[in-house]
Amino acid sequence: MNKLIFVIAIMFMGSIFTPHAYAGNPDRQGEAGAYELLLNPWARAAGLNGLVVSSITGVEAMRFNPAGIGRLYGSTEVNIAHTQYMVGTGLSLTAGGLAQKIGKNGAIGLTLMSMGFGDIPLTTTNQPMGITTFSPSFFNIGVGYSHIFRDKDGNEKISIGLAVRIVSESLTNASAMGAAFDAGVQYVTGNNKQIKFGIALRNIGTKMKFSGDGLAFVGMAPNGTTPLSVEERVAAFELPSLLHIGASYDFLFPGETENREGNTSRLSVNAMFTANSFARDQFGLGLEYAFREMFMLRAAFRYENMMFSTMNSGTISNGFTAGLTAQIPFKKGSSKKIAFDYAFELTKDFAGTHSIGLRIVL
Repeated sequence: MNKLIFVIAIMFMGSIFTPHAYAGNPDRQGEAGAYELLLNPWARAAGLNGLVVSSITGVEAMRFNPAGIGRLYGSTEVNIAHTQYMVGTGLSLTAGGLAQKIGKNGAIGLTLMSMGFGDIPLTTTNQPMGITTFSPSFFNIGVGYSHIFRDKDGNEKISIGLAVRIVSESLTNASAMGAAFDAGVQYVTGNNKQIKFGIALRNIGTKMKFSGDGLAFVGMAPNGTTPLSVEERVAAFELPSLLHIGASYDFLFPGETENREGNTSRLSVNAMFTANSFARDQFGLGLEYAFREMFMLRAAFRYENMMFSTMNSGTISNGFTAGLTAQIPFKKGSSKKIAFDYAFELTKDFAGTHSIGLRIVL
């Protein structure tokens, strides 16, 4: 327990001494960049609207809390996912990842996410109908490590994790690159590991700034006729840093075993608070019902102040999400499984956000 207190204290001190690391600030909304770091491509977590900082495991922990990387149920997990973001906009998210246990207590994670924009017409003042098309390239690649601390009886109680993510945004003739760092803690207790707490600090990193030929133009030298290539100055922007604090509780119905392979069911309640540096704070509640750990249903709601205001809302989401999972063992009694995930988010405009995923646990 002393280790947990020490780690949490270190994280809070880091957030305090990192400018704008937490505390919602709607007055600064829109001043950060690289907002794709806030978008979730993973279908399982999307069904709970990302309210999973205390319970997330495996590959998806790289997005929410790297402390959960090593809590995957097998020794290896492979995950691929695709999201149609606000259907009708042409935006999409594609992600893939790997989580691998190392030794008894360690684990590493690797993820790659790209954002698709479709083909955008390239226009000029002389050719407003467009002369060709282009597609921006937004992607990030992350690597993380988690370590589990055990008590004297060998139970997994505390896990900590760190992750670094390289962020790249590029157009045809301008680009920006930066690095984001995440850190997290998870604490699990209870006779059947049904009580969980989590805290994670995300997207603390370098500023990003666009550069390239797209920011240059040809002008004339003062008092002369010689053309000069002039590069415009652009401002650097910060990453959308935030802090997650959450808890979850599993209601295990009679007959459930400690390894959760029994013939009954489970109901998990997830609650989470998010403090944003460049937006309003958020909090939410999610439910997951699992039958025999083979079929799962999820629903969640996340709220932020004034989100239903017609004039001052800072989000296009209605806050409601739902999802389901079918998880099938390779053979009866095997810990190796394949899972299919789906999630839907209700949005105020367009046709909502749809996510699908495929997970393999070995």
